Amino acid sequence: MHIYLLIALGGAGGALSRYGIGRAVNVYLAQIHWPLATFLVNFIGSFTIGAVYVLITEKSSLHTDWRYVLMVGFLGAFTTFSTFSLESVALLEAGKVVSAAVYMSGTLACCVLACWLGMIATR
Repeated sequence: MHIYLLIALGGAGGALSRYGIGRAVNVYLAQIHWPLATFLVNFIGSFTIGAVYVLITEKSSLHTDWRYVLMVGFLGAFTTFSTFSLESVALLEAGKVVSAAVYMSGTLACCVLACWLGMIATR
């Protein structure tokens, strides 16, 4: 039961954080007609998961319970592959093939790079 509570608490924080970033991007950057909020949360989440992974597995500076709180709960709710997929399809259906291709390939490349940079920064 203890692990489920940790995951739930982390998940609530991640979901609320993602919602907050989405709102902020929509308010302050409404003129950008591109799925920037989803890109940002996935980029930030990828960097963070790389850093947390190193802290738990290589440095042993975080108790393994933090894996459940941060990696499964918080980052699982914070990052969003399903929204990325939906927004990619929406761009394609709107005939914005180039934007969709840039979004899909850019997100994949940037998020993998962010994860690696998070690991390097933490090592």
